[in-house]
Amino acid sequence: MSVALVGAGPGDPELITVGGLARVRAAELLVYDRLVGPGLVAAAPGDLVARDELTQAEVNALLVREGRRRFVVRLKGGDPFLFGRGGEEALALARAGVPFEVIPGVSSLTAVPAAAGIPVTHRGAASAVTAFAAHDVEALDADALARAPGTLVAFMGLAGLARLAERLIAAGLSAATPAAVVACGTTERQQVATAPLGAVARAAAGLPTPALVVIGDVVAVADELALARSAVA
Repeated sequence: MSVALVGAGPGDPELITVGGLARVRAAELLVYDRLVGPGLVAAAPGDLVARDELTQAEVNALLVREGRRRFVVRLKGGDPFLFGRGGEEALALARAGVPFEVIPGVSSLTAVPAAAGIPVTHRGAASAVTAFAAHDVEALDADALARAPGTLVAFMGLAGLARLAERLIAAGLSAATPAAVVACGTTERQQVATAPLGAVARAAAGLPTPALVVIGDVVAVADELALARSAVA
């Protein structure tokens, strides 16, 4: 049989692709991430396994073992190949000789900021985007990030946000740089906090995870959009 590595999108179940949903509905075994919406999990007709109960090595072994005898869907939040360890799982399958396919998903990188009215690129504000994982703030190259043109997007950055801001400012990024935290983006539980970089950690205190941190002049576009909407209303 085979395995499909499927991106579920950023949170809103309507943002899964047509191809992704078709694979879920055909799954004999669905191995799903915690952040995948329950409605998508319920669409699978076969057996269910929650990935959070397993180590990555155990997930790889499960996909190889089960993929040899039935159709398995590995359902991941966002896109499988962007901070989703999809590459690791694909390599495990390829090395074991198990057929697999990758169904890309709508990534949180663009979708979550967009849901908050923030375009990660915008003419005159940003023509480049740098995405990075911020779960280990001390391991980051703060100097390189501070010099990067355009927009910074930090995944897994909420817990260490105060330290992240501190390191970026020390590396030369202005404390006045617009910043935003979008929590539970694209879902009914979405919350957004905006503030200058030097104050964004305080503004985002108490927000739930998952959350995406956006840093750059594009954040100001959301404020302008909000004013325009208010004027129309």
